[in-house]
Amino acid sequence: MPPVRKFKKEDIINVAYEIVKNEGYQGINARRIASELKCSVQPIFHNFSSMEELNKEVYSKIYNKYKEYMIKGRNSKVNAYKQMGIEYIKFAKDYPEFFKILFMQKTDLSAESIVVNDDMSNDVIKKGQILTGLSYEEQTKFHVKVWIFTHGIACLVATKTVQFTDEEIAVLLENTVREMLKGYIGGK
Repeated sequence: MPPVRKFKKEDIINVAYEIVKNEGYQGINARRIASELKCSVQPIFHNFSSMEELNKEVYSKIYNKYKEYMIKGRNSKVNAYKQMGIEYIKFAKDYPEFFKILFMQKTDLSAESIVVNDDMSNDVIKKGQILTGLSYEEQTKFHVKVWIFTHGIACLVATKTVQFTDEEIAVLLENTVREMLKGYIGGK
């Protein structure tokens, strides 16, 4: 009798993550994961009490991938606020299914709540303050408007509705945010 292959939680999470990356959550189920692992569904339910538990682990891994992009932008030496916007859009371009899961789902939150609810929001707002000179509260209000614009571009990119080059995105963000800031400050 051949030895029984043991599957670790991380093996199962990684397979599920790859399925979701290509097909979204609709592609994920125990049989599909078992097929990819070339095993029965037993190792999945040995490691996870339910598919919901596995989905939470996959979601966490997806969110950590998003955070990698945002941290890269935050650590930029030149205009980290702009770079975080570029990285947000780049994440949507590189991982459209992940972006849809994180940022294109039905919610009852307001735009400000979505912006403030994100773990990375404090970093984005502080980097924006460096650029704008606004107080934290004012920068939060201004950033909601910037996020709505940036999110629009990211949605267009994630759904492949519009094709932008990286240079076009950078120029569009810089010019539009500059004009938005003039209007925001001038309108006070």
